[in-house]
Amino acid sequence: MTRTGFSLVAGVAFAALLCGPTPALAQTAPPLGSTTSFAVLGSSTVTSTGATSLTGDLGLSPGTSVIGFPPGIYSGTLHVADGVAGTAQTDLTAAYTNLAGQPCTQNLTGQNLGGLTLTPGVYCFSTSAQLTGTLTLNAQGNSAAVFIFQIGSTLTTATNSSVVVINAASLCNIFWQVGSSATLGTTTSFAGNILAQVSVTLNTGANATGRLLARTGAVTLDTNTVTTACTAGTAPVPTLPQWAAALLAAGLLALGYRRLRRRSAGGARTA
Repeated sequence: MTRTGFSLVAGVAFAALLCGPTPALAQTAPPLGSTTSFAVLGSSTVTSTGATSLTGDLGLSPGTSVIGFPPGIYSGTLHVADGVAGTAQTDLTAAYTNLAGQPCTQNLTGQNLGGLTLTPGVYCFSTSAQLTGTLTLNAQGNSAAVFIFQIGSTLTTATNSSVVVINAASLCNIFWQVGSSATLGTTTSFAGNILAQVSVTLNTGANATGRLLARTGAVTLDTNTVTTACTAGTAPVPTLPQWAAALLAAGLLALGYRRLRRRSAGGARTA
């Protein structure tokens, strides 16, 4: 390749780095709409026993029975069978449908989530899903990474189970689309947004960082802590993807080569 041709190729590569689109992730976070402010949103009833603490709004629609607040507390606003709760249910249905329609990247039917370390993707269970022990979600340094779990029927966690996020994984971007009901076992530490077709139940002392959203049934709580806060795991210094770094290097090399040629040409004319 001639020097002119090399410079042209490198220049085009550098322009592609500056102007070209970044490769898209296969999975995307659904628009949560007005559900974003809710720690708990139920359809038929919301019932709490003991000192439950919610960070965010508490909502119910179309049902009207919210029991156990107080002694349970919530930091946001209570919406019972009002327009806000009704709109949130509509937005929940849209988000649920969005999640259910995303293409599966790995089928985990029959596998226990406990002991697994998963990278971003859409993980599918044709029937039920079970978590016994610890599930680790590794975002590989990308805070925008999305984890989606499509579960055909029930989601159940055993006592003391946990979901742990590492390498910049954002709790905002973990979604559990549950075909029937989700039940978190005693003292489970859970991460992510649960969007259940029917109901969500947290047994005594189970805690969740995310949202508990039930489309047609109840949310049942027992001395739990639920927060909508979105935080990230330990993140490394941001780095360019390999493809971008390669293009950047090519562009810089082309610029350096052109400068060197100009200096050489200038020296030759002086001589």
